[in-house]
Amino acid sequence: MISETRKVAAWLLFVAAVMILADFAQAQRTMRPVIRGTRYAVSSRKPQASQAAERILRNGGNAFDAAVAGQAALCVTDPASNGVGGDAFILVYDASEKKVYSVNAGGYAPKLATIEWYMKNNNGEIPANDSLLSATVPTSVDAWYTVLSRWGTMSFAEVLQPTIELADGFPLSERLASSMASKKGPRTFVVGEDGIETEVAPAQGNRKLRKYPTSEKVYFPGGRPVRAGEVFANPDLARTLRKLVEAEDQAADQGRQAALKAARDRFYKGDIARTMAEFSEANGGLFRYDDFADYSVKVEEPVSIDYRGYEVYKNPSANQGPSELFTLNILRGFDLRSMGHNSADYIHTFVESLKLAFADREMFLADMDFVKIPFPALLTEAYGARRRALIDPAKASVAFRPGNPGPGVSGSSSRPQFRIPVSGDAEHEGDTSYVAVVDKDRNAVSWTPSLHSGWGSGIVIADLGFMFNCRGDYFWLQQGHPNSLAPRKRPRSTLTPTLILKDSEPFMAVGSPGGDDQCMRIMQTFLNVVEFDMNIQAAIEAPRATTKSFPSSVFPHAMVSAQVGVESRISAEVIEELRKRGHRVDINGPWSMSATSAIVIDPETGVLSAGADIRGDNYALAW
Repeated sequence: MISETRKVAAWLLFVAAVMILADFAQAQRTMRPVIRGTRYAVSSRKPQASQAAERILRNGGNAFDAAVAGQAALCVTDPASNGVGGDAFILVYDASEKKVYSVNAGGYAPKLATIEWYMKNNNGEIPANDSLLSATVPTSVDAWYTVLSRWGTMSFAEVLQPTIELADGFPLSERLASSMASKKGPRTFVVGEDGIETEVAPAQGNRKLRKYPTSEKVYFPGGRPVRAGEVFANPDLARTLRKLVEAEDQAADQGRQAALKAARDRFYKGDIARTMAEFSEANGGLFRYDDFADYSVKVEEPVSIDYRGYEVYKNPSANQGPSELFTLNILRGFDLRSMGHNSADYIHTFVESLKLAFADREMFLADMDFVKIPFPALLTEAYGARRRALIDPAKASVAFRPGNPGPGVSGSSSRPQFRIPVSGDAEHEGDTSYVAVVDKDRNAVSWTPSLHSGWGSGIVIADLGFMFNCRGDYFWLQQGHPNSLAPRKRPRSTLTPTLILKDSEPFMAVGSPGGDDQCMRIMQTFLNVVEFDMNIQAAIEAPRATTKSFPSSVFPHAMVSAQVGVESRISAEVIEELRKRGHRVDINGPWSMSATSAIVIDPETGVLSAGADIRGDNYALAW
């Protein structure tokens, strides 16, 4: 009898094990394969950018050379999301030093940009996603120079060659053609003789681009948008890039470093800078020559936190990245694995932790040249525990609840006062690009470049072939806010690349577009790997959740209390339970949240696994 009982028990255990393995196998099934290699890996927002980076690696360049080539290619093939006039935040792992560096390529506001100016001249508003009045200084070229001169081995001529070829003409994807043809952008109205205001029917193509003649010239050759499969060229941009190569060549006899700097200086101090300044002044912008000539990318010490043996690194200044660390500091006190992936308990805990972390984002994160950020207090386990205790497991919070890291910390006992809008346009989205590269020596780069919103400021600068970002609409026009506008100040960007180390060796490079949602998409991908044992492609493709229950980065910075967004692949039972706990759940399309790219390095075998989101045109390559 005992023997039979044991047999039945053993059989039941076997069946349970088979079911668990079947569930695991199902969870690892993906729409795209994991791309694996041993020598190098690349993953980016566009296939041409990944190919450009791989071309550099095959030609003997390292990860830093390849990342510059990949990001430059994105300026041409992903122009709605980033460009030469954009900004960026970058994390690099230097294998020779076994050290992570932060590259702060956030652009600053022009010297003439003040709260008083906008109050007096622009109705107290920063135009959201439109015009030079929403822009900051372009940083891409200085970011290329900084990475190449400090860690790279190649010249501008070598790394920009693929991009120049693309600017001379490449076939458009459906996604980019659709963005050009979209009617999105500011609506135009006219007042007739009868005093009645009527909307002007837009010409074919994106309203924002159609609004400006210089943009219309570049993106509507022949008067119409370029269709998918047709060849699109940007000869003006190709000419601008060739100017950089020309300046480098002319200084070649002075050595590589001097030649690189000559190319960089032509953009910020030469004829290109003068053209940008003249165009700005003639078109109502506040940029002047000195704003470009004085600009410099900053290399800084990153901030990090240990999450279950994984060291997660973020850029410290003028970006939202540390709020990812604030969230993980709270989450590391929960047993997420036992909750189950995308269960109601898991999503509730994740979202409630985010609300607390992003309240601290609003209170403490800004440009460190203007604000002291109390990282030693904010990242302690004790502070995380105090924040964790505020979470009600059965009820969604509706309040804005920043923390108090301790007495004497700026923003704590003497908290600045500012109003949090809870109505109006609460845009939390943003259009951004991304490239990750790991080479044979295990140098790693995680690079998030952007124009901020689709097509940035919308206005192509003169005949240079690129437009400025619109990052300036992230500033607040309320005095006392950490992110309030000031001349030469960097706005707190949403750009947030991530590098993760395991035992002091690179483990993951990951990034995503998505405005305020970038941190959430990145963290869910990371947690899917380390908490739920998914491969990187499965982790990227898994259904996602998000929230807007904090002040938006975009002017006028509205907050949507208790809001949660989920992809429709989240089960109906989970959605119903979230609503019972007080969440206002918005159900989005099944593949609607993000376009993440990532590379994982197996700590035991050293094998590189690259993933690319099917939600976008992302593409991964490895060898």
